[in-house]
Amino acid sequence: MPIRAVRHRAPGRSGGHPGRVRHRSFHLPGPAPLYCEQLLPDREPTRWLLLVHGGAMSGACWLGTPDGRPGWAQRFVAHGFGVLVPDWPGVGRSGPAGRPVTGELVCEVLGGLLEHVGHEVVLLVHSMAGPFGYRLVQAHPERVAALVAVAPGPPGNLQPEPEVLAETPDYVDIQGPYLRWRLPRTGDWWPSREFLETKLVGASRRYPRHALDAAQAALLPIAATLLTQRQNLHGSQLRVERPDGFAGKPVLVLTGSADTEHPREIDEAVADWLAGLGAAVDFRFLDSPDVAGNGHMPMHEDNSDELADQIAAWVSRLP
Repeated sequence: MPIRAVRHRAPGRSGGHPGRVRHRSFHLPGPAPLYCEQLLPDREPTRWLLLVHGGAMSGACWLGTPDGRPGWAQRFVAHGFGVLVPDWPGVGRSGPAGRPVTGELVCEVLGGLLEHVGHEVVLLVHSMAGPFGYRLVQAHPERVAALVAVAPGPPGNLQPEPEVLAETPDYVDIQGPYLRWRLPRTGDWWPSREFLETKLVGASRRYPRHALDAAQAALLPIAATLLTQRQNLHGSQLRVERPDGFAGKPVLVLTGSADTEHPREIDEAVADWLAGLGAAVDFRFLDSPDVAGNGHMPMHEDNSDELADQIAAWVSRLP
């Protein structure tokens, strides 16, 4: 597919002079098809970022905000980075997976993307993709130069099993630490307006609530097999078995101060666990007066550019 150039505003340039983004997309075969977009600056990239979306999303969540602003992908390109934006297998333009979608399958397919790219990336994962990131560091330490985990789900090593309230052949009701869930046994779980307003927006003081209809329209179903793993039903969440890939690995854990399911102690425990594996961890809980109030979707909130710039600055300081 030909590369197309798109004009954008680059951060930090006097007068906001426009830059250019080279943009192409491709599909990878494998155990399940994978769709990926590639965005490049108009010069040799200084770093490569691989952005992995969370649940009920596709890679489109990195390309724009519900209220129509450019997303983190374009912002990172404006910093001189090359950016890869895949859709999970079985999600969005990756198309049907042809088999049950599990965390193991997602990691296998994303690992194939890492090997296809053939060079180091900074792996940025959000929410439900947190455990995918830990497993990819374990399996491909030479391909992952650093890990950025935004409101990351915990690994099975750390996450407690939920309280099971009821089980039938069709569904299971569980009580998580903060929210109650009804999980289907098969097929897909469809995100509701309540999910959007309670989980994704929650107590955020920065989410563009005037764009909730657009945000709702962008939500996608989550495979039941993935959602039960995310909730660690019967101990099914992905675990890290080998710590050697984390030794000295730079990791940034970033969490909004108004994220309903990610209070400081939850994500700080993840940061401490990663440090215990030997990673060089920087934990940032966004509660200072200038950035307080972010919820679960910082890439869509009113200070999204500022937070992308913080991440880009951290990436730029990597050795």
